[in-house]
Amino acid sequence: MIMTKWSVEEAKNIFDLPFNDIMHKAQTIHRKSFNPDHLQVSTLLNIKTGGCPENCSYCPQSAHYKTNLEKTRLMEIDEVVKAALHAKEVGATRFCLGAAWRSPNKKDLDIVCEMITEIKKIGLETCVTLGMLNDNQAEQLKEVGLDFYNHNIDTSDDFYEKIITTRTFQDRINTIENVRKAGIKVCCGGIIGMGETNQDRIKMLVILANLDIQPESVPINKLIKIPGTPLANQENVDSFDFIKTIALCRIMLPNSFIRLSAGRQNMSDEMQALCFLAGANSIFYGEKLLTAENSMPDRDINLFKRLGLKFLQLNNNDSMINFFNEKK
Repeated sequence: MIMTKWSVEEAKNIFDLPFNDIMHKAQTIHRKSFNPDHLQVSTLLNIKTGGCPENCSYCPQSAHYKTNLEKTRLMEIDEVVKAALHAKEVGATRFCLGAAWRSPNKKDLDIVCEMITEIKKIGLETCVTLGMLNDNQAEQLKEVGLDFYNHNIDTSDDFYEKIITTRTFQDRINTIENVRKAGIKVCCGGIIGMGETNQDRIKMLVILANLDIQPESVPINKLIKIPGTPLANQENVDSFDFIKTIALCRIMLPNSFIRLSAGRQNMSDEMQALCFLAGANSIFYGEKLLTAENSMPDRDINLFKRLGLKFLQLNNNDSMINFFNEKK
């Protein structure tokens, strides 16, 4: 499919529509590609915590900030497999691994590849976020069957250097290109609420939408303000601006799964419902997101039942339907 190239002006004109109009447009587009009552569900496991040399202003795992986070070694493979089995039991179809590295070394990457191999045997899709990759590293991950690689651009290229200075915006793009060339699906999005403007949010989505192949998965995170990081006291993002960003994302990336990611634990049920109405159709499920708390599973199950949402299943697996019934 040939995708339309977007201009910032075109995207801004849509973002500036009255709230009801942009929501209607987003929901109309959403229904052309997806069942509006299905959510894709991923579970995220942090396999190596802390000590990252990057200075991302939002991240408690950066070695530049004092966040009282305990640094850990790379997890054992059997621990990862155990967590993946549990994730499948509760309805996840994708298991994501995150490690606090600038870029993985050969020894660590070999171990992660073993983890991917074992997770694939369970019947789950796999995704990893390991920092920057060169083309050989991307090829190695492809060879073991990795489905997705996550590498967010975070924000617009204009605002990027205000939150990160240890690597450039182009470094991010280079990794995404290496992943795509290797034939791995791309998971790429950003963070809302770091002090950027709506214009920055629009520009970020224009960059994603204008990639040669749009990302298959687009996580949109709401900043979690972590004590000890430079953004700990950042003002809250306006809820309607956040929801409209989700809607614009759906309009510009009509065939991508849009994941309502970090920050859900601080959203009201009503705000989450509006995000789903705006076109979000993917979540992280479970109590933890890397080092931050996530929306509690019991709360999620209650909300999804009230909204009539069901977890998307792979291979006709009805485990999540049974899970919902057991929770009644």
